[in-house]
Amino acid sequence: MKKQLIVALALVVSASFTTAEAAKKKKKEAKKPVAEAMAPLVIANGSDSLSYAAGMTLTEGLLPFLQNQLKVDTAYMADFAEGFRHALLSADNPREVARMAGIQIAEQVKQRMLPGIRQEFTDTPDTIIEQTLFRGFTDALTGDTSHFSSAAAQQLFRDKQAYNKQAKAQKLTAAGRQWLAENKTKEGVITTPSGLQYKVLRQGDGEVPQKTDRVKVHYEGRLIDGTVFDASSKHGTEPASFRADQVIKGWTEALTMMPVGSKWQLYIPQELAYGERQAGQIPPYSTLIFDVELVGIDK
Repeated sequence: MKKQLIVALALVVSASFTTAEAAKKKKKEAKKPVAEAMAPLVIANGSDSLSYAAGMTLTEGLLPFLQNQLKVDTAYMADFAEGFRHALLSADNPREVARMAGIQIAEQVKQRMLPGIRQEFTDTPDTIIEQTLFRGFTDALTGDTSHFSSAAAQQLFRDKQAYNKQAKAQKLTAAGRQWLAENKTKEGVITTPSGLQYKVLRQGDGEVPQKTDRVKVHYEGRLIDGTVFDASSKHGTEPASFRADQVIKGWTEALTMMPVGSKWQLYIPQELAYGERQAGQIPPYSTLIFDVELVGIDK
């Protein structure tokens, strides 16, 4: 509470600093380029020229990287340069090294870790709140155990992970099984002992691949809600090519029954697909539908 009062007081004092002299000084500083604070550069010999040219050359391609990857607004390149110089001057200062490490880790947590955790807890009773997660992160590092000990926090999080994973698995698996149970009663649908279902759209009269054969296929993959997650047409006009035993089990089983020239529609239970794994746009425990055309065998 004391810290909060001090911060609030500082804000009030800052806001009240509105004298004409202060405004004039602030306006003057805002217009002053960062570069003016640097000592003039004197290029006196060949080494100076080479070093300066090397420094300029190192920036080749940097602006697009800063814009696209680091989301830097190039209107603030003077501030970027100031940060660059500050980092160089502070390289031997342990406090500044720790501060810069915190900046780097903050980017990783926000851009990489947070989205994954949020995805993990979608469609669950709980929601990941960004600022509260960040507070837990910093409290753990500074040894603040006001709310949880580190061990208690880890146990709670793991318990929630396990519970939600099991609940999702049961929900998605049940939905897939119900869909397959209804689908198997439709005309033309054949069910194999493994649980794979398929429907012959066109029966070819060519050779049937072996597991170790390299096949050429056109395909489109969908979830049971109709969402298309992949298709050979997305990767060019040529058919996809791979070994028949280097794909999911449902595909391998179907391919080693299909004569070349055939086009089948496959209905693959999650046990013969990706199971509990997330695969691109395919959620865990998903039943999959594929239209597969076997174009040929690449001997």
